[in-house]
Order: sequence, then structure tokens, then C-alpha cells
Amino acid sequence: MLQKPTLIDIGANLSNRRFHADLDAVISRAKEAGVEHIIVTGTSERASHDAHALTQTYPGYLSSTAGVHPHEAKNWNTQCAKAIEKLADYDSVVAVGECGLDYNRMFSTETEQRACFEAQLQLAVRVQKPVFLHERDAHEDFFALLRQYRPQLKGAVVHCFTGNTDELRAYLDLDCHIGITGWICDERRGDDLRKAVKFLPKEKLMIETDAPFLLPRNLAVRPDDGRNEPMYLPVVFQAVANILRVSPVTLAQQIRKNTEQFFALPAALS
Repeated sequence: MLQKPTLIDIGANLSNRRFHADLDAVISRAKEAGVEHIIVTGTSERASHDAHALTQTYPGYLSSTAGVHPHEAKNWNTQCAKAIEKLADYDSVVAVGECGLDYNRMFSTETEQRACFEAQLQLAVRVQKPVFLHERDAHEDFFALLRQYRPQLKGAVVHCFTGNTDELRAYLDLDCHIGITGWICDERRGDDLRKAVKFLPKEKLMIETDAPFLLPRNLAVRPDDGRNEPMYLPVVFQAVANILRVSPVTLAQQIRKNTEQFFALPAALS
């Protein structure tokens, strides 16, 4: 019997209310699927506190990020900034973010988003932890700010990358890592991403579910409620392996190495 590749999910929103009733079972299923570690995403002051709390409930298996998503940028203030910076001091908080720009749904103004994003880039420079980035329909402004701070940042991963080959190459020119989600499994929207991934160096690749969002559309059996969860990470992994036409074992080892080094994950994972 072939051994399952061991994988790390770099982005799962496990503090989301859709996981409140059965998180123990969700984590058990993830472990059974070969997911050996999960990084819980912080998207607001409250969500970042909740994500960190989960790392204390499941020590060693969960890490987290601390940051404010562009949708929540209107809530960025001095108190919020201090709270995020305090959280970033914890060893189990491995990155600043999810932060960036999103001009698609505009829950916060462009001005609010840019100010919030730049403040978190500055924070990441101070605490010397990598940034976990979000960009949608804002590539030009996002890239300009990121390029300004990238030389001072410990690392940068473009979470849930859904762009085209030109955008990918621009991020790679800034020495960014790239997070791939179930978007790659979407026959309706994922064509640009599938083309771009062919040009993604394996040493810059990481994978994630963004659960409970972005359920892979190619699942043989889809859950009735449409909720994504970390146990589906192997589906994302296999889609990437198929496109790159490489050995799944070799690819899994490379992705794990990338992820452990980027986030400085505990030695216990090694």
C-alpha cells in the first residue's frame, strides 16, 4: 500500500463559525488524510486572537497568523495595531496577515486598505516575521507597496494566488512564495492559474485549502453543505503534481521543506 504524502496546510480559517460544532472531527479527518500541520489564518483582531487560542488548544499541530484582511481595513486603529503586534510575539504565530488589498468587493475603501496594508508591512519588518498576503483585483497598487517593503521583509507568500503568468513572474521577481488553493481545481475559473503554475519553481510552492472556502470542484463526492476543510488538501496537491508532472513523493517533500523553512515551524515537525 502506497504511503500518503504528508502535507502542511498553510491557510485554513478554522476559527470560522462553520467549524465551531465539530472542529475535533475536522482535525481528526485532516490527520487521517495526511495533513500533518495546519496554519490557522487571522483575518481581523478578533479572528487573530481566536486563531492563536486554537494553537493553544491543539499545540504542535496548529500554528496561526495575526493580521487584518483588507475587508476589515476600516477597523484598523492604534488599539488593533498593538493587539496584532502583541500576538505576533508568540512563537505559535508564524506570520503577519492575512493582509493586502482587495478591490473586488470593497468592504473598506482603497485608502483604508492601503493604510492598513502598509502598517502591517511595517509591523512585519519590526517583528521580523513573514507576511501572509491577499490580493484581488488590486495587483498594481498591491505590487507597488510590496515591492517597496520586500527587501526588509523576512519573507512573503502570496496566499491563494489566482493570477496569470505575468503576475506570477512579477511576484517571483520579488522572491515571493506562492500559495495554491482549490482554485486550481475549478474548471470555470482556474485556467489562468493552471497555465501559470507550469512556470512556478518548486522551491517557491506551498499549498492550502482556505477552508471553509474554495471547496475543490473536482471532488468525487462533494459535502452537502459545500464546506471545505483541510482533509481535502491532498486534492489540491494532486492537481498541482499532475500539472507539474513530477513524482508526488518528491513534490511533497519539497513543499514541506519550503513551508517549514518559510514559517520557521517547530523542529518537532522535522
